[in-house]
Formats: sequence, C-alpha cells, structure tokens
Amino acid sequence: MSDAGSSFFRQPRAVWATAFAAMVGFMGIGLVDPILTAIARGLNASHAEVSLLFTSYFAVTAAMMLVTGVVSSRLGGRATLLIGAALIAAFAALSGTSQSVAELVGFRAGWGFGNALFVATALSVIVGAASGGAMTAILLYEAAMGLGISVGPLLGAALGSVSWRYPFFGTAALMAVGFAAIALFLGPTPRPAARTGLLDPIRALGHKGLSATAFTAAFYYYGFFTVLAFVPFALDMSPRAIGAIFFGWGVALAVFSVLVAPWFQRRFSGERLIAGGLAAMAALLAAMAWGDPALTIGAVVVSGAVMGVNNTVFTEMAMEVSGEPRAVASAAYNFVRWSTGVVAPYAAPAIAARFGASAAFGVAACACLAGIGVLRARRRHLGRFGAVPLAAE
Repeated sequence: MSDAGSSFFRQPRAVWATAFAAMVGFMGIGLVDPILTAIARGLNASHAEVSLLFTSYFAVTAAMMLVTGVVSSRLGGRATLLIGAALIAAFAALSGTSQSVAELVGFRAGWGFGNALFVATALSVIVGAASGGAMTAILLYEAAMGLGISVGPLLGAALGSVSWRYPFFGTAALMAVGFAAIALFLGPTPRPAARTGLLDPIRALGHKGLSATAFTAAFYYYGFFTVLAFVPFALDMSPRAIGAIFFGWGVALAVFSVLVAPWFQRRFSGERLIAGGLAAMAALLAAMAWGDPALTIGAVVVSGAVMGVNNTVFTEMAMEVSGEPRAVASAAYNFVRWSTGVVAPYAAPAIAARFGASAAFGVAACACLAGIGVLRARRRHLGRFGAVPLAAE
C-alpha cells in the first residue's frame, strides 16, 4: 500500500502540470451550477435556455472528440494541450462578457472545443508520462477530475455571489496559469508511429467490449448530468448554498475515485462494480424524486461517492478493454459518453416543466437501470473486466 501511495505522489513535474490544467478544465463542468439561476435572472432567460450552456458545451465536446486524435497525432500531445488550454482560457473570458444567453451559449460551445482537445489528450499524456503504471495514471486523472468538479462549484459560488460573470473570468485566469505550467514543465511528447484518422474512434467502437462500456456509460451519464444540471433548479437555493452542496459532492467524488475505487477493484470485477454503481445511482435519483430538499441534498452528496467509483472503473475499462491505442479508445469513449451531456441538461428541465421535478429524476433513474441491461447483455465481451477482480490478474 505504501508503494502504491509513493508511486501516486512521486510524479514528474510534467504530470503535475498537466493534472493541474486538467483540474481547471474540469472546473468548467460544475462552475455554472451555483450561478444557473443568477444567469437566468441576469440575462432574462428561462431554465431551458440556460440549460443550453451544458448542451452546447457537451455537443461540441462530444463531436470534437473525433478530431482530437487527428490533431494530437500530427501536432503531438504538448502542442494539442497548449491549443486546448488557450481556447478554454479565451472562451471562458469571452463567456464573462456575454450580453445575451445566445452569446453565452455560443461561447460555451467554443469552450467545449478547447475542452475536447485538452481532456482527451491530457489522459493519454498523463498515462504516458506518469510513474507507477496505467492504473496510477488513471487515478491521477480521476483525482484531477474530482478536484476540478468539486472546486468548480465552490469558485462559482464565491465569485458568483458578487456577479455571475466573475466565475468565468476566474476560470480563464486559472487556465492561463495551467497553460504556463504545461509550457514550462511538459517537454516535447513523442508523436504516434501512425497518424490517427478522423473515423478511427468510430471504427474502434466496432470492438464489442469498448462499445458496451461506452454505451453503458452513456446511460449512466444521463443520470450524472441530471444531477449536475437540474438539481440547482430543483432546489432553487442561493449560489453559496448550491456551491457548498456540490463542493461536498465533488469531494466525495474525488475521494472515492482515488482512494476507494482501487479497494473495490481488488475485490470485484469491473462488470459487477458498474452494475452495482448504476443500481445505487438509480436508488439515489429515486430519492431525489421524492421532493424533500434535505433528502435531495443528502442524495446528491452520496451520489458523488458512487460516481467516483463509477468514473474510475469506466475510464479504466474504456482504456484497456479493446487493445486500441489509448488516444483512440479515449476519443471513442468520450464521444459516446459526452453525447449524453447534450441531452440530459436540456431534457431534465423540459420534463420537469411539463410533468414535475419528480418525473425528471425518475427518467434519470430509469436510464441508469437501462444501463445495467446493456451491460448485462454485453458482459461476455468485457474480457477480464467481466470475470475477475484486478487482484486476480
């Protein structure tokens, strides 16, 4: 255990620089949570219109996942990271200058393009540069994700209590620091021996194990994004209150992804962990559907723990199950899973407007149960992840 802990923390500066910038990149996901209602008031927009901030962001992120491999295989990981970081910083700053919800949605789309270039490339760069093997690298990446998602709402609440514009400017400044850290500490990264084609991630989904992982994740992320994008509307609390709730959620996600997920993986197969995690998510979403604010807050925080384990297991399965180059497997997996970020943030408020908030959470719970069905039907294609714990390898 001490060796594992040592290998996790003893990393080259290039890995820490990339992980820090990745954390800032993930902050963009939860940053707007505490200020959704403030943005709606400030720009005279409806809940459905404000939810398009997620939809445009993830629509572009998902589509551009098909391009990341093409770019990184020609320019190299370092150059791709720097371009992605520069785009994130620029469009985050522009988001803070928006005068209408349409402008803000457009700038978030540009932000999503930078995010696509950065996030998928960061994972492959960390895996290639980290000491301690692929599992340690994935844990570092998931730690960056968890910290980013948890700090994002906190930053959004702190700065958003003054003005909804300030969180965007704050993120731009932090990503500028991340850009500088990568430029200083990450040396030239080797280019792949073969260039990645535009359709390679789509072809990679022809591997039944990778497609099973990706499409199961798509149902799971419908529940994930329902929590992220709809709970602030359902609770209708102050930015500071929403920020505190999602900070607790993000901390639980980070702790469980890094410290608890490996413990589970030594005892259970990936397939059993994902099935159990989806069932737990469905139960928590059903609790949110009950409508009691205190119960909803508790379920949100606990869902962070479940998501932390799920995210780590899904990421490792996606990277390892097919034998495809990691950059291609990452692009294929992210293309499918982030596509759900297009649907859920807009669908949940729309369902709630017509049938009530309980229905929105109920649909998300059903999506998680559907994911279990997909996983069970394709379990024979998961190889070692469907059969044995990691410790049995």
